[in-house]
Amino acid sequence: MTGAMAVLAIDAPRQAGGFPLTSITPLEDQPAGSGHLLLADEADLDRSRWNGIVIHHLGEPFGTAESVHRQHLSWDYQGLGYHFLIGNGNGLADGEIHVGYRWIEQFPGAHVVGEAGTLHNTQSIGICLIGNGDRQPFTDRQMRHLTRLVQRLQQELGLSADQVQLHRDLTDRVTSPGRLFTEAQFRASLLDQP
Repeated sequence: MTGAMAVLAIDAPRQAGGFPLTSITPLEDQPAGSGHLLLADEADLDRSRWNGIVIHHLGEPFGTAESVHRQHLSWDYQGLGYHFLIGNGNGLADGEIHVGYRWIEQFPGAHVVGEAGTLHNTQSIGICLIGNGDRQPFTDRQMRHLTRLVQRLQQELGLSADQVQLHRDLTDRVTSPGRLFTEAQFRASLLDQP
């Protein structure tokens, strides 16, 4: 476990800066053309950095940005390791998207364990669904907003469907986002050509 935490800490910023609590309106509720909220960041969008997206689950039924941030600090991750969190109504509102400081400031993530961690934490966007996909399916609203978020990121960054991966695809040590994650339905919704 210590080795996994060390791998996640690689390439994480030494000073995370502030911990902005930023959430965006659920994607389907936004007026057309308001996609900039995804891209509202202090640094310019680093289009050359991001060449993938990794989908995770929290592994816990409850979570807020603050609770995940505190947990990740206790693991020496320099704060919230994901770029985005999507709520299940148990902590964060159902479908609420929290934009983490790593996205706002265009910092590497701390979300992939194992040998793939160094590459994916540096170059992949980490999206985490609150909940445990091994124990309970994610809500329809969570999945709908995950799909919309991933599609917008694909369009903005020119990412194809094969550049969107599940955490379990990258390491043998995890099941995230869980056996109840509706992978076939999710993959069918991805954009083939952004």
